[in-house]
This record gives sequence, C-alpha cells and structure tokens, in this order.
Amino acid sequence: MSKAKNCDVLVIGGGGVGSSIAFWLKQRSKDTNVVVLEKDPAYKQASTVLSVGGLRQQFSLPENIQLSLFGAEFMKNYKQYLGDDVNLNFSPNGYLILASEAGAEQLTKNSKLQNELGAKNELLVADKLKAKFPWLNTDGLALGCYGLEKEGWFDPWALLMGFKNKAKESGAHFLNGEVDGFGFDDNECIEKVFYRLPNGDRQDIKFKKCIIASGAKSGDIGRMARIGRGTGKLRIPIPVEPRKRYVFVFTTQGQNCPGLATPLTVDPDGTYFRRDGLGGNFLAGRSPCENDEPCCDNLDVDYDYFDTNVWPTLANRIPAFESVKCNHSWAGYYEHNTFDANEFGHGIQQTPAVGRAISELILDGQFKTIDLTRLGFDRIIDGKPLMEANIV
Repeated sequence: MSKAKNCDVLVIGGGGVGSSIAFWLKQRSKDTNVVVLEKDPAYKQASTVLSVGGLRQQFSLPENIQLSLFGAEFMKNYKQYLGDDVNLNFSPNGYLILASEAGAEQLTKNSKLQNELGAKNELLVADKLKAKFPWLNTDGLALGCYGLEKEGWFDPWALLMGFKNKAKESGAHFLNGEVDGFGFDDNECIEKVFYRLPNGDRQDIKFKKCIIASGAKSGDIGRMARIGRGTGKLRIPIPVEPRKRYVFVFTTQGQNCPGLATPLTVDPDGTYFRRDGLGGNFLAGRSPCENDEPCCDNLDVDYDYFDTNVWPTLANRIPAFESVKCNHSWAGYYEHNTFDANEFGHGIQQTPAVGRAISELILDGQFKTIDLTRLGFDRIIDGKPLMEANIV
C-alpha cells in the first residue's frame, strides 16, 4: 500500500506512451518506484487502440524520422523486449505517399533526408507508379514515395498490452483512477496528485517526478497543475487539445482491386487507405480542414463525412473503389498540438522511442540515444515552432 501512496515517478496516463515510459524506466532501473495512473483500464476511448497502427519514416523532420526508425527496429525485435507471448502482427507493406506537382519538391526533399538517416524508400514518377500499382489512377500525380522497408502497420492493442504487462512484470504499479487535482507545498511546488477511484473515493500519491502522458487530455491535466496559470515558464499552457478522427471500413473484391501487398496509400489531399486482413476489407480516413473540425464531446461517427469527403477521392484515385459503401466505422482522438502540430497523430508508432527518451531524461538527465531537444517545451516558451510537413 505504501507504494501506492508514494513513488519516485508518477505517470499520468497508461496508454501507449505512458506504458512505454513505465516499461523503459523499469528496464533501466529496477529500483525506481514507478506508478501509472490510468482512468480507463479497458482503453475504450484510448487513442492508442483506436488508431490504424501505421508505422512510417516518411516525415520531414529528422527527429520524427529517427523516432520511427527505432520504432521499426523495436517492431523487428519486439519479442526480445516484450516476450514470446506477444504478437504485433506487423504487416510490412510500406507506405505510398503521393504528391501533385505542388508537393513534389517537398516529397523529394523528404525522401532524400529519410534515406540519409537510414530509411529505405524510392521516388516513382507517374508512369512508374502506374506500372507498379496498376489499380492506381495517376492523373494529377507527379511523384510517389514508396517505403521499401521498415514501414507498414501493426496491432496497437498488442503493443500496448506488451508494454503494460512487461512493465507490471518488472515492478511498475498500475492504478485505476482519474486525476482531479494536485497538492502544493508552502512554496507552491507540486508534491502530490489527487485522484478518484471508480467508487468515488479520493486518494492521493506523493511523487518525486511526474510525467503527463494523457494524450488529448494532457492540456487539461496541465491546467490542474497550474501550467499556464502561473508566472515565468508556468505562464505557458500545454498546447494540446483533442481532435476527433474517423476510420471507415469498407469491403470490395472487385476487378483490379488493390492486392494483398498494397501499401498504406496517402493521396495528395490527405485521404488514406490500407487493407485490413485477407478478406477484402479496407480502412480509410481523412483529416478535415481546420474550419470543419467535428465536435469532440463524444466519439460518435458522422457517416456523411465518408460520402462527402473520403469516398470521392477513393473513387477517383482507385477506380475499383467507385461503388464501395462504408459498412463499419469508429472514431478516436488525435492529440493536437495547437502550437506547431508536432507529434500530431504519431503516437503509437513512436511509443518505443518516446518511452525510451523520457526514461533517459528521468534517469540520466539528458537524451542519450536520439536528441529530441528541439521538441522540448522550450520551443513553446520561446515561440519557435518546429513544423512537420508530413501529417496524415
């Protein structure tokens, strides 16, 4: 019981990022007392398990490329980290990011950097795209960047459970409760967190260090901790808000349909699709324009969005999809950084590297493997955004 009242490191949020942090802390320091506080242990609304589980290195910032390169290395050797009973069901089909003339220069620049850092992809002009992917309508396309290795998709739930179970096996404590405030000492320094149990009882935990890993709710947790309500650095809030995103499922096995080796394909307008299993099922989605963001009060799905915003692009780009109808869907939250949108929707694929990086800050006081200094909170305090060009 004492471990539940005091800890060295408290992680608020037990999704992919929080569980990865706990995993890496316990792997690197058995004696560090780690407690993870999670309000939804069934993860019914967790961004981690509601994602499509993509893994790519096709980013414009070196930090994001390196984070996902380690994600790929982790996926390749995950049983060494998480145990033989874990199966991530990784599908190494790659990504295919398409560009019109307007986006060709950026895509070329991105590909050059990605390959320099260790990714492996190739640029294909329109006729090469058509030859390799005969199901693709190449009208209006100038280039496509096709990931040859280390890209694809996996089972987010399996990765989350792998991190969580291994962290628990190594001694991390996971508590079911929802944060409802922080306690401060006489010097206005945070010393503990208050949380509610499922039965309504209020408990508290004292900690030496606290990590907010609450996804789309991180901004709310920060405000409880007076981040954004104080002076000096504390005058700047955590600029994270939820954004609702839909994933639509449809089935087709028509002529010239994309085959089993089809990569996760992203149109220049942001519409994406990938195969889901072997039975002719596909997943698709598209992020809306800023002015058309849906209400985030619930996870209800707007099925009209598929008909008006997703299907037209699918039908144009893949003629075999012209008559498809949505037969299932779900919604999940992206953690939207309103300052520069960095790490917007990258969470699950970068959890292995992010968890390791945070463990380095906690245990070593600095980044040891991938230097993520430019992604630190100082960029927000200093008003220096770091923009990522490849957000899906």
